Amino acid sequence: MKKILSIIFIMVMAISLVACGTKKDGTNGKGKDTTAEKENTEGNTSTGTKEKLIVGTEPGFAPYEYMEGDKVVGIDMDIAKAIADAMGKELEIKTMDFDGALLAVQQGKVDFVAAGVSVDEDRLKVMDFSVDYVNSTEVVVTLKDNSKVASVDDLNDKVIGVQQGNIADIYVSNPENITAKEVKRYKKFAQASEDLKNGKIDCIVMDLYPAEELAAANDNLVILDGVLFEDKYAIAVKKGNQELLDQINEVINQLIEDGKIEEFTANHTAK
Repeated sequence: MKKILSIIFIMVMAISLVACGTKKDGTNGKGKDTTAEKENTEGNTSTGTKEKLIVGTEPGFAPYEYMEGDKVVGIDMDIAKAIADAMGKELEIKTMDFDGALLAVQQGKVDFVAAGVSVDEDRLKVMDFSVDYVNSTEVVVTLKDNSKVASVDDLNDKVIGVQQGNIADIYVSNPENITAKEVKRYKKFAQASEDLKNGKIDCIVMDLYPAEELAAANDNLVILDGVLFEDKYAIAVKKGNQELLDQINEVINQLIEDGKIEEFTANHTAK
């Protein structure tokens, strides 16, 4: 009896050793290599997500960037989405104040900035810029029947509101252009319009399209006749990021050639 039990024990151990050997060499007992099958499955696992392309913007500059519900939309965001699509990436939008966005791209915290950014010599020292994609017309917004500011030539010795850091801020702060009594800087034009209505500033200098949006939302505001100055907008990237800049320029040039920039503008100004 003991001999029989010993034989059974030996047979069970032998079977166990064979089974362990089968797992170790990567086969499933049918001659199929399960190790290779596992590696192939892992290598082709897809979560359905793409590499992200991050754009920084300040969504208080309609129609270029503004909030529609909880979503950031606008001309610049349409351009940013076209860039991401062309690169096969998912666009991620990070909102911040205008100066913060320009700082973020210099620090590499965002890939590029699309926020109605003008190009000047100081910015060219710390950032690179795409080709121009839109012409900007800067105008003056004031209260209706404001005798203190009746034309674009009446800005000297006045308290002028601007968005902090944008081209209007740079322009009116230069005494060769205007000798303002004071330049008050705001992160959002909504804040500037409230101060204008409350008599804390005499006027606001800003881009024509956002000015039209502001005047349409406030019956007591008006855009003065005439153009204060003209400018152009471009996309900002980190200094030296030539590869990304080339890709952006290629997309922008194609959008311009196809009339898409005009289409984007119409979509966000004909509401």
